[in-house]
Amino acid sequence: MSTLIKTSLARKFAMALSGLFLVFFLLQHFTINLTSVFSEEVFNEFSHFMGNNPLVQFALQPVLIFGVIFHFVMGFVLEIQNRKARASKYASNNGAANSSWMSRNMIISGAVVLSFLGLHFYDFWIPEMNYKYVEVLPENPTRYFEEMVHKFESPVRVGLYVVSFGFLALHLLHGFSSSFQSLGANNKYTRAIKGFTTAFAIGIPLGFVFIALFHHLTAF
Repeated sequence: MSTLIKTSLARKFAMALSGLFLVFFLLQHFTINLTSVFSEEVFNEFSHFMGNNPLVQFALQPVLIFGVIFHFVMGFVLEIQNRKARASKYASNNGAANSSWMSRNMIISGAVVLSFLGLHFYDFWIPEMNYKYVEVLPENPTRYFEEMVHKFESPVRVGLYVVSFGFLALHLLHGFSSSFQSLGANNKYTRAIKGFTTAFAIGIPLGFVFIALFHHLTAF
């Protein structure tokens, strides 16, 4: 096996691991956000714990940020590599016939998701850092729910969130199942894995859309 092939496989393996890590975080983030629909108190408790626990703040959060950056940088690297490979085979292959729209446009859906993460950081992470480390305001364990609902009062922001979650679903529909393939999970459980990843890719983004719409419609 050539060095080039080994390098390509190693990149795909690393891409898969980082993707699965981000999927786990996405599920955890969704679970906490979903509590805001049912209980303001429980949501505040979870958010306060996540925002003030030293292990989360100074260990897990940097790892998460690194994971996001690594995953998307690696995605761009693999996309460039794949485009070069497709260009050399273009004369004998029809990409549209051999692959889905999601697989051919992961770079587009990934770029939209990355842009959304920038908006999400602007909406929540930067104000949190400003609250705790710039203005150094007194801690208020009950402020999180009100801050989140305030963000969803704007129909423009809610619309951006809904569109972004749509692209997240497209990204996950191909990327989540491909992660298992890159890790070598091509066996008798392939169909079950495909079903699970498809349900996750559709259900979790729809859940986030529901949360955003719920707080927008109940904010007034």
